[in-house]
Amino acid sequence: MSNENLKFRTKLFALNVIKLVENLPRDGTSIILGKQLLRAGTSVGANYRAACRSISTADFISKMGTVEEEAENLVTG
Repeated sequence: MSNENLKFRTKLFALNVIKLVENLPRDGTSIILGKQLLRAGTSVGANYRAACRSISTADFISKMGTVEEEAENLVTG
């Protein structure tokens, strides 16, 4: 998978997360959970782009760890 492919897919994922959060009910629980979902869902792509601009392999690995943590937060809450 190329960098550009994953950049495109993470951007598309973030846009889908935004649409999902916009369509959640307006109750207290949905607002709180929606904010967390929005932060984690949009940060995956942003952090991946930061990893692509890494200045070393060690920096790339470190930044990809952040990407992995944010993606895992989406699954586990």
